[in-house]
Amino acid sequence: MSSARVDYIAPWWTYWLHNFPHINLRFQPTDNSFQPEEENYQQSLIFLGCVAAAGLGLNLLCLAIYLSCLCCCRKDEEEESKKPNSCCVTWSAVSAGLITCVAVGVGFYGNSETNDGVYQLTYSLYNANHTLGGVDSLVSGTMGSMKSGLHQHLARLDEIFATRGDYVQTLQFMQQMADNVIKQLLGLPDWEEAKVDLASIADRTANIEYYRWLTYLLILILDLIICLLACLGLAKQSRWLLTTMMVFGVLTLVLSWTSLGADLAAAVGTSDFCVSPDKYVMSQSKSIISADILHYYIYCNQTLSNPFQQVRKFGVKLRVGLLNVA
Repeated sequence: MSSARVDYIAPWWTYWLHNFPHINLRFQPTDNSFQPEEENYQQSLIFLGCVAAAGLGLNLLCLAIYLSCLCCCRKDEEEESKKPNSCCVTWSAVSAGLITCVAVGVGFYGNSETNDGVYQLTYSLYNANHTLGGVDSLVSGTMGSMKSGLHQHLARLDEIFATRGDYVQTLQFMQQMADNVIKQLLGLPDWEEAKVDLASIADRTANIEYYRWLTYLLILILDLIICLLACLGLAKQSRWLLTTMMVFGVLTLVLSWTSLGADLAAAVGTSDFCVSPDKYVMSQSKSIISADILHYYIYCNQTLSNPFQQVRKFGVKLRVGLLNVA
């Protein structure tokens, strides 16, 4: 029974982030293929963080200009002109607070979705580690049995039947077949080089994600508290409360822009990988595993022949040869 192959299709937002301009620190466009070891690609992600830093500087500059103008104009204001201005400031603050609350709601949703995605990643890493561990155990166990146990038994049988020429010939044939099997096993990937403890990587990823999730949760809660206290300060007309909230608001503004730059760079880099993960996996594994094996198991093309088909045919020939000799 054959089943139809399900092609991998990345989400639309992955392609949207993947098409972000990739520019290095020398303001030169670079390739948007996922190449974390390339210096230009690293600089293109750092450039996105610099864009967020520029946005933070512009935001702080506009805030400083606004406060300077407000302080200068306040000296020349008359008492009757204060009410409409304070009303304008109040409505502006309320509007900004509502926009901030909407943004915080979106942030809570995005933080939860990111945490769920990282959980699925760690779950996949644990499964991959279990699979690689099983493959490593089978390969190493088979190699050990062939090199030690079988050779010892054949050597012992050769001593016992040293006087029987027909038995010696059969034992030599079996020795030749065993050497050929070992050659076939040596043609398999070098699992010692490919061996990676994915479980430890998953554990570190889970720990980092826990602190990231907690940090963003605290930032979002801090934004809500600042908005509520600012509205309370406007209602009570408390100058010290508004001043305190202004200071904390500036600190939160710095944290928000910093997290935006880090998230943008991470999201673009992850999207570059998710658009075509097979190319990166093949480029990193081609020195360990042959290209035909990678291509067969990554793309699951039914028209291609199994690269281990010759190994199975060799096993059939081995059994037929032993039966003929016997």
